[in-house]
This record gives sequence, structure tokens and C-alpha cells, in this order.
Amino acid sequence: MTATVRARMARLLNSAPFERGITVLIVVNAIILGLETSARAMAAAGPVLLFADKVILAIFVAEIACRILVYRAKFWRDPWSLFDFFVVAIALVPATGNLSVLRALRILRTLRLISTIKSMRRVVGGLIHAIPGMGSIVALLLLVFYVFSVMATKLFAPAFPQWFGTIGESAYSLFQIMTLESWSMGIVRPVMEVFPWAWAFFVPFILVTSFTVLNLFIGIIVDAMQTEHEAELNEQRKQTDAELAHIVEEIQAMRAEVRALHRDRVG
Repeated sequence: MTATVRARMARLLNSAPFERGITVLIVVNAIILGLETSARAMAAAGPVLLFADKVILAIFVAEIACRILVYRAKFWRDPWSLFDFFVVAIALVPATGNLSVLRALRILRTLRLISTIKSMRRVVGGLIHAIPGMGSIVALLLLVFYVFSVMATKLFAPAFPQWFGTIGESAYSLFQIMTLESWSMGIVRPVMEVFPWAWAFFVPFILVTSFTVLNLFIGIIVDAMQTEHEAELNEQRKQTDAELAHIVEEIQAMRAEVRALHRDRVG
């Protein structure tokens, strides 16, 4: 492939109309995959839906192939390109026999919207950058769960073995309490009928987990997304500054040429 052809293909792949077209195809493909789960839709237009699905998949494969030819090694160093390659390649795996479960994974093609829509990509980037900080909070939450699970097992296991018979059962019950799903009428109030002081155990647990530790997750994610947004703005500023510097250099070169021409005429 010549450099001219590669440049033209790169301009096509990076053009706004092409990106919008791919986004529309992803949405249409997601609708088709959803309709394929409907017996009524398949009975009415099954062959048409399957044909449209194959055509769209062929377009996606051609797009990925063009990007590999244009960007070459750079394609394999880009995480989003690898993500697109994976979700498209998995649809090409034969889904017969023991691999029939892979047919359900075709819907992963819909996730390509994340890589094509910059706002979604920014959100995912923020979540990825938040993982290290979230790891510390997860460790803290596990420590809190372990402490309270041991305490709950020792305190409530004889009367309520179905909820607090073992550390695992206690941890699961406490997880339900942390999510505030039927925690009062379902678990805490029945326990308080036998142990009236049990509120002094469950209320601090809810305050520590639901209202403190979980809010730390939100804070770290928001901070990471803000950092990601600022990094993107800084990159845009650098690109703008580079373009302005290039324009200034061209203007200065033109002015120098004009002065040289003027001196030649005067001389």
C-alpha cells in the first residue's frame, strides 16, 4: 500500500461522517440483535435480520482491517483499537456445538459505542484511573465486613442461624443490610425482638459502610474523571499551541520572503 493510499484511508477513517456512520451501524446492529431474541420478529423477518446482521459484521471487519493496514503497529498499541478488534473478532468465532454460547456474546459489538463516542470514552477512562484508589477502599470495606461478620456470628448465630450461622452467612446478611434492601423489616427488626440492643450494632455498621465508605467510592471516581477531563483539555491546549506556533512560523517565513523580494526590487 502506497503512502498516498494510506493517507487517503486515514482521512476517511478519521472523518466525522465515517465515524457517525459507524456509530449508526452499531446502534442498528444492537437493535437487530435484540429483535433476534423475539420469536415473533424472527418469524416475520428472520432471514432479513440475519442477512442485515452479516452485512453489518462484514462492514465492521472491513473497517478493522483498514485500520490495521493504515496504522500497522500503532493499531496494536492503542487499547481502544484492541477493544474494537476483540468485540468484532469474537463474532467471527464459530458458534456451533459447545461454542453456541458465544452467540450471546455478539451483543458485545454494542460496546463499540464506548470507543466511538468520546464522552463515553472519557467516563471509562476516568473509571480506569480510579481503580488504584478504589482498591484501597475495597480493602478497607473487606476489613470492616470481616470484623462485623465475626461479631455478628458470635452475637446472633444461636438465635438466627439462617442469617448469622457462619461468617459467610453473616457477611451476606450484612451485605444485604449495607444495600438497604429489606434491612429493617427483613433482618434488623426480627433480631431486635430477641436482642433489643441490636440497633447499637447495625446502625453504626450502616453509617460506616453505606454512608461513609461507599461515598468514598463516589469521591474517588469523581476526582479521577475530573483528572481525566483536565488531561484531555491540556492535550487539546498543547495541540492548539502547536498549531498556532506552526502558523506563526509560516507567517514569519512569508514576511521574510516578502522583505527579501522588496530588497531585490529596491536593489
